[in-house]
Amino acid sequence: MAGMVLFGRRWAIASDDLFFPGLFELFLRVLWWLGILALYLRYRGKLDCARGVLLGNYMVVLLVLLAVIVCTMLAIVCVSMRGTICNPGPRKSMSTLLYIRLALFLPEIVWASLGAMWVAEGTQCDKVVVSAIIATVIVSWVIIGFTVVIIMVVFDPLGGKVARYSSAGPSLAFNPEASQFVGGLKTAATSVWEKRMKLLCCCVERDDQAHMAFSSTAELFSTYFSDTDLVPSDLVVGLTLLHQQQDSVRRNQAPTEVVSHSPGPSQKDDLDAELENCRHYMPIAAAAYGWPLYIYRNPFTGLCRIGGDCCRSRTTEYDVVGGDQLHCHFGSILRMTGLQHRDFIHISFHDKVYELPFLVVLDHKKESVVVAVRGTMSLQDILTDLSAESENLDLGCEVQDCLAHKGISQAAKYLYRRLVTDGILSQAFSVAPEYRLVIIGHSLGAGAAALLALMLRGAYPHVRCYAFSPPRGLLSAAAEVEKAPATAAALTSCEPSFWLSAHGSALPAREQLLHWASTPMYKILLRGCWYGLFGGSPDDLPTELDGDDHRDLTLPLLGEQSLLTHKSPGYRPNDSPVGSPTKYPPLYPPGRIIHLEEEGPSGRCSCYTAQYTAKWAHESEFSEILIGGKMLTDHMPDVLIRALDRVSNRDACISCPAPGGSA
Repeated sequence: MAGMVLFGRRWAIASDDLFFPGLFELFLRVLWWLGILALYLRYRGKLDCARGVLLGNYMVVLLVLLAVIVCTMLAIVCVSMRGTICNPGPRKSMSTLLYIRLALFLPEIVWASLGAMWVAEGTQCDKVVVSAIIATVIVSWVIIGFTVVIIMVVFDPLGGKVARYSSAGPSLAFNPEASQFVGGLKTAATSVWEKRMKLLCCCVERDDQAHMAFSSTAELFSTYFSDTDLVPSDLVVGLTLLHQQQDSVRRNQAPTEVVSHSPGPSQKDDLDAELENCRHYMPIAAAAYGWPLYIYRNPFTGLCRIGGDCCRSRTTEYDVVGGDQLHCHFGSILRMTGLQHRDFIHISFHDKVYELPFLVVLDHKKESVVVAVRGTMSLQDILTDLSAESENLDLGCEVQDCLAHKGISQAAKYLYRRLVTDGILSQAFSVAPEYRLVIIGHSLGAGAAALLALMLRGAYPHVRCYAFSPPRGLLSAAAEVEKAPATAAALTSCEPSFWLSAHGSALPAREQLLHWASTPMYKILLRGCWYGLFGGSPDDLPTELDGDDHRDLTLPLLGEQSLLTHKSPGYRPNDSPVGSPTKYPPLYPPGRIIHLEEEGPSGRCSCYTAQYTAKWAHESEFSEILIGGKMLTDHMPDVLIRALDRVSNRDACISCPAPGGSA
């Protein structure tokens, strides 16, 4: 749905977005009007006090003003219900209604100011009446202030340029300067997004790495929103439709062909061994999150257990461990891992853009030196996540174009410098020279751990990596031959913070949203909320065009036109950064993949102990975003720990690639 054009500029809101806010204001205004009417009818005979006539006139004029506003809001709500996402034609009158509604703010502001002045001067009238007038004045100013905030939120700094571009229509498309204009528009959009990111992340330290991350993140968001005239509500509607479509496909999918023979013993044994290793290392990977995750897992007793460690001064036992910014973390790490002080070589909670916290520990049970990398938990980590460009990964191999996610690659290089250049690994292996190196991580830390394992494989040929819920977009196809050291365990389809990555499926899905739904947006959202809470049939929501009269399908509303319809004749999809073979090539998960799937009932409100099955999976099974009620909670490290403990069926899937195959 294209953004509305008012006052000659585009706004980041569509005409059908006004249904829910309009309905809320309408409900509030009706209650307000009824309250003032009841107050006036009851106390109009008691307004013979000083300034009582003014207060009586104030309420009469307010009743008339509120009645006009209520009628206007009712019209806005009714008009916003017309048409569909793809057919804004029936909402053509929305511009006039919005101009009327905005004009009504002027008398409302004047009358609220007069009411405040009269109340401030004092009056001897009934206290109930005075209190009601004071409440009316306060409510008026609250609504006015809230409206100003909404205007600031939906204001598009590039709205003037976009409106001129849309209104030019085909004439601009054949203009030789069109390409230059579009390029300048995208550059301006990137600059605007960079300012927004800096404002949102104002507490992040501004250094060269932060500026690089801001620039990369801004380019990602401008790429997502600039090629098509989308508004934020389109993403919500798209995810709602995608959720129901995926459920419908799964429900109507034909049963999988039954394999007539059992999995080979070597395949089963290898899966069992890797599951055992995953169960062993996952608590250590979770411990890298420190005390916040410990408090999250133990909300009632966690603070009492580690409270003493937070207040206690650093002891001699802590001096054995190298590192910085331990604070309350060390006590929670000891409790989550069950290890001793002397087992830890280094713990770092230094957290900057492209610089992740990590810990190095001796695992005597598995005879390994374990490096655990923390996942996303701060604004700095989010900026690292969203640095979604690709950059060359120097693995010292002969394969050309080994590419990786830029933010994660930079984080892996930082870890490499700390571990190798600063001598942390040398210190660990001087204590246990016969141990092998194991690198683990969860979420963002899983991606960094996988790349770090590739970088260290030359010096440590037997290095192993266990990546828990790693990002899907990590390595290019050319780096497939270099992925052997990693085993990935995933409970969800992909790392949620990478849904906006150009390497995932969000950008292709964006194009589908433009012509997907033929149902009014408010119905989609209401049905989506009901379906998400209580379930039902996913086939109830149509995704085909309803009716036969589609003459107004592309009729613009207030100049609402997709930028896709005004590309220059020489425009090609590959001209977009999305299709750039250097910045946003297809990237894939690391190493072999163990997929954990929940079995049993899938009801939203069912109370049962979840059980899980495990199988070897191919990366193609994770090529799309899977929308569901548990897509965020399934990504949490404590849920993954519980899933690994409850795996009930360890038989390998014979239809999946063998452990030795590429995955």
